[in-house]
Amino acid sequence: MSTLTTNALIAVLVVLACTGMFFFATTRGTLIVRDLTGGRRTPESHVYPIYSRMGLIKLVDFQPIISAILLFQYPRLVSKIVNGLRATDLRGKQVLITSCAFGNVMPRTIEASLASGARKIVVADIIRNELQHARSKLETQFGSRVEYVEDDATSMKLKEGFADANIMFFLLHELPHELKIKALQEAGRMLAQGGKLYLGEFHKPGNLLFQVLSWTYFKVFEPLGLALWDSHDPVRLLQDMGGWSVERQTFFFGNFQIVTATKL
Repeated sequence: MSTLTTNALIAVLVVLACTGMFFFATTRGTLIVRDLTGGRRTPESHVYPIYSRMGLIKLVDFQPIISAILLFQYPRLVSKIVNGLRATDLRGKQVLITSCAFGNVMPRTIEASLASGARKIVVADIIRNELQHARSKLETQFGSRVEYVEDDATSMKLKEGFADANIMFFLLHELPHELKIKALQEAGRMLAQGGKLYLGEFHKPGNLLFQVLSWTYFKVFEPLGLALWDSHDPVRLLQDMGGWSVERQTFFFGNFQIVTATKL
């Protein structure tokens, strides 16, 4: 191996190591330190700094980075939800986005909802900085058609049954297990009868190599996400709750899933 090739390989490894350290420090690492130091517990205590500090939000909310984290399947996952919204008659109805998400999922789903006739979209998040950042991305394009509400996905203050579609994109894997169940219960409580929940999440891969790689990723960065593979599989949770018709489509060797659940 030439010296140039060796140096290039070392440079790539250093960049990957630094990137990994950055994401660990701004996600699970911070929560570990918080627990060890006995930090004050609040309803937002489970939220990683990368999703709550405005500087970090602006730094990371960059489409190529978000696409890479989801193994470049991000456009396919969002398109599945967008196609569902476009095929739904939302004339005069309201749409809820439960928790802000990075990338272009919000503008794409809002645009699809409005194209289907929705009169208003409500974006709800427990973190004020996320809402402010979302507003800065969306306000010029959508104006007063989007309302921004500071609310907890696991204990919503919004009016029960007000929405006919609810989008929850990669939130569950970050929540403590008992809050995963509460978030799904609240997602359903917000929907009118016949309303649809569109849920994007990680999924247990079918390929053994991907299982090992995914398991390692979750153990290091997102340990709460592994429960989605078995005990807190969202499809099983919704079916156990009753009152849902549930469909699931998986993507990229089973690494990701879009769940479409209709409230009966």
